[in-house]
Amino acid sequence: MSLPPLAYALVAGLANVLGAAAVTSRARWSVRALDVMVALSAGFMIAVSVGELLPEAIERSGRNAALAALAGYLLVHLTQHTFARHFHFGEETHEVNTTVSGSALVGLLLHTFFDGVAIASGFDVSAALGFLVFMAILLHKLPEGLAISSLFLAAGAGRRAALGAAAALGAATVIGVLMTQYIGGLRSLGLALSAGVTLYVAASNLVPEFQTKPGWRMPISFFAGCGLFFAARMVTGL
Repeated sequence: MSLPPLAYALVAGLANVLGAAAVTSRARWSVRALDVMVALSAGFMIAVSVGELLPEAIERSGRNAALAALAGYLLVHLTQHTFARHFHFGEETHEVNTTVSGSALVGLLLHTFFDGVAIASGFDVSAALGFLVFMAILLHKLPEGLAISSLFLAAGAGRRAALGAAAALGAATVIGVLMTQYIGGLRSLGLALSAGVTLYVAASNLVPEFQTKPGWRMPISFFAGCGLFFAARMVTGL
């Protein structure tokens, strides 16, 4: 028997907390390893968004789905780059204060809420699509937890606050799943909104983190992420 969407959301949320725990426990993560993870997840997320989420949403809701995807894309930009100062995954390179860390948390809460919407919407179509969406989300959850916890620590917050911020991101994902199951608008357009949010996070947040770095490791990891999507789609039968 397949697991319910809520179970996948809980696993994804736990990855946020594990990422934060790696920072608060002073475990040292290789910057290169994190870059590879970000590039891999970016490729996978873009492929899922363009190759599965958006086509499926348009098939179900027509032109309204395309507009909803655009709304999701713009909504994340509004919260992360207009109302809040954007942060970087991994090691921080700019001055951080409580306002920056708090605004970053608010922006990420919206994004992680739509992670949950995406998981629920994907499973509403099929178990195979839901699992692909879950994989795309899980891949970037660990760097996300690392990022928010490092921001809080850099702003002078304690370890408990840093872990709490990551736990809040995980809780937002769970809430996204629960609300999608009970709110009609999210059930009908959640897939399209999630496509726009996923595309923004991958193309506008993650890709700039590694595209200027020298060498072949990053582009290979990015295209490997795209290839992983097609491999996973074959395995799941989509």
